[in-house]
Amino acid sequence: MKKALICGISGQDGAYLAKLLLQKNYLVCGTSRDAELSSFKNLAFLGIKEKVQLESMALNDFRSVLQVITKFAPDEIYNLAGQTSVSLSFQQPVETLESIITGTLNFLEAIRFTGKNIKFYNASSSECFGDIGDRPGDETTPFRPRSPYAVAKSTAFWEVANYREAYNIFACSGILFNHESPLRSKRFVTQKIVETVCDIHQKKASQLQLGNLKIKRDWGWAEEYVEAMYLMLQQEQPDDYVIATGASYSLEDFVESAFSYFNLDWHDYVISNPELLRPTDLSISKGNPEKAQKILGWKARYQMGDVVKMMIESKII
Repeated sequence: MKKALICGISGQDGAYLAKLLLQKNYLVCGTSRDAELSSFKNLAFLGIKEKVQLESMALNDFRSVLQVITKFAPDEIYNLAGQTSVSLSFQQPVETLESIITGTLNFLEAIRFTGKNIKFYNASSSECFGDIGDRPGDETTPFRPRSPYAVAKSTAFWEVANYREAYNIFACSGILFNHESPLRSKRFVTQKIVETVCDIHQKKASQLQLGNLKIKRDWGWAEEYVEAMYLMLQQEQPDDYVIATGASYSLEDFVESAFSYFNLDWHDYVISNPELLRPTDLSISKGNPEKAQKILGWKARYQMGDVVKMMIESKII
């Protein structure tokens, strides 16, 4: 029985990945800063909380990381932890950089230190590319990060590449574009939209406040994106992959799709609030997943409209 350690198991991706690996008969261990106090509500939502082993681990403490790895002796490690919000990273830049950069480095150094044949997955981000215009980002696109979050993810990406080349560690980075699900917190704009639209439909709210409606994003379905993470660690050679749908839509398109589900005109409810604008933001974000399709055999099955529909129906059904 293979063993997988998921750091960040309480989040959206961590919970879906745990579900996938359990279905593949893995023994799964998940970590949180304080496993005794964490609710792990996403694991409970998926009905798998009692099926995983849970451990406390501090990402920025090398000794803590090494202890958990030594105790559990995983075949695969999935690093999905660290501060996950772009907007929050402007308010908490130090926490963002430390949790992502130092956390990733501690994992890599612990794997090197143990000398064990452990495969490592690192969660990178399309935010690393910065503003690349209409060009879809691929594995050869240079990074020009425009937020503390993106700076941290870019650094972690190169840490992984360095340890892979210098120490022959099986380490991969998945450069994931936006991916959503019912497990997203309301801090993310997609969940905010879905929850508010449902409330408006039920007469519990009267308006939706958003920032820049013109930004474009490549939105996919989180549950199938974790399949790509798993596939990366099943290859003979470690490499980095862009995971995306290959199609980009504006936030306005997302909003219109959500309101249209209830036959509502979004113009009657949406207010653009300048206070919700970020110091810097990406105008357009779109990925080129050709490499993942060719080598991993992975292709997104769901597009933005499907994502909106599934997120809404999870709320009302």
